Amino acid sequence: MSNFPEIRLRRLRRTEGLRKMFGQPLPGPEKFIWPVFVIAGSNKKIPIESMPGQFRYSIDTLISAIEPVAEMGIGGIMLFAVIDDKDKTPDGSSAYAGNGLVQKAILEIKKYYPDLTLFTDVCMCAYTTHGHCGVIDQTGTVLNDPSIEILAKIALSHAEAGADAVAPSAMMDGQICEIRNTLDNNSFSDTILMSYSTKYASSMYGPFRDAADSSPGHGDRKSYQLPYNDTKQAIRESEFDELEGADILMVKPALFYLDIIAKLAETTTLPIAAYNVSGEYSMIHASAEKGYGELYPMARESIAAISRAGAGIILSYWANQLDKVL
Repeated sequence: MSNFPEIRLRRLRRTEGLRKMFGQPLPGPEKFIWPVFVIAGSNKKIPIESMPGQFRYSIDTLISAIEPVAEMGIGGIMLFAVIDDKDKTPDGSSAYAGNGLVQKAILEIKKYYPDLTLFTDVCMCAYTTHGHCGVIDQTGTVLNDPSIEILAKIALSHAEAGADAVAPSAMMDGQICEIRNTLDNNSFSDTILMSYSTKYASSMYGPFRDAADSSPGHGDRKSYQLPYNDTKQAIRESEFDELEGADILMVKPALFYLDIIAKLAETTTLPIAAYNVSGEYSMIHASAEKGYGELYPMARESIAAISRAGAGIILSYWANQLDKVL
């Protein structure tokens, strides 16, 4: 039993100063990675309708968009390419072209922001004609082992262009080991490997697929991304990636999987990242537009939850609005 009235917990939250003193601080901008979408051409900044406040950028406009974010002290950005259908192939070979969009963006961004940490998404879905994260056979089955060889080529091309960290997201078995060995064998042992190690076949990716034009042309990704109701397999995926050489583990999505973030934080000493995905971001925007809550206070509370669960790095579309959110 409590010792009321001698003990009154409301004392600890009576004033704003006390609430700040005893509360867990929000993560600063240095803990955030901003995911951005790069397109070909110049002087292009195309709004993403399903993701208010986010755009598809040509490289020149992205350089300008990064300036205020860099001044806020953002931890880094994550590059995703959106390419024309005519450049897509069954094996996604344009993903590792030396003159590819991501590769050119890395080179250009580093000219202006040499100290900004650049992460790159390593996957094939945006580059394949079928929209899957690996190569497929005649039946439409995604082939694991041939796919990881291509993923390693993509990661190497990003490292060669100057990426600080590569982030494989295809959820292929053995991809971390293959990429780590390829990087090490080509003198890129310092390139960080951030694995999308616990990535779910989630219903929360819709706005992203709209932004990246990366929806699968047939079927779904449930044979390689995780089912939402298998906790043990989710933890094992991250444990395996740690053994294969990942430097950072990631849970994606974040808000619907706070319990997984917390469980993973108990089992590893590696840094844990959480991807606050497009559907989670757009859901808060939609709620605010309906008048169900205030936009930035809801965003702030969601970020606090992700941090409180144990994520030390947060990939979020709120990252270019942190001056308002935090």
